[in-house]
Amino acid sequence: MLIETPKAHVSKSKEDTFKFLNDLANFRQLMPENIDKFEVLNENRFLFALKGMPEIVLEKKDQTPFTQLVLGAASEKLPFTLTANIEEVESDKSEVVLSFTGEFNAMMAMMIKKPITNFVNTLSTNLEKI
Repeated sequence: MLIETPKAHVSKSKEDTFKFLNDLANFRQLMPENIDKFEVLNENRFLFALKGMPEIVLEKKDQTPFTQLVLGAASEKLPFTLTANIEEVESDKSEVVLSFTGEFNAMMAMMIKKPITNFVNTLSTNLEKI
């Protein structure tokens, strides 16, 4: 399953946008309003839970300075990644596309597609406000 957001227009340079996303504590600002729990576990991992949903631990999997940050599930039960691809528009403006990629059976994919789509779109919309 692949879900991609429209480009988020960020009023920060590509470098500043990358640094913002690379500091996992900043993801708290991007979370939906129905966040039930958010905790930075260490510099490479954070945990969050939305109301009525199980806790998810995300960890940094890969990064290419100033252009890409890949977060992934720390648990193998739900293997997925959330990738932020950052492009420079101008020296003080950038665009970010968030991509969610996961391997799920058909039933699971059908159940989670809408909530995951809403979640990544909220992250993207809130990214434009930073």
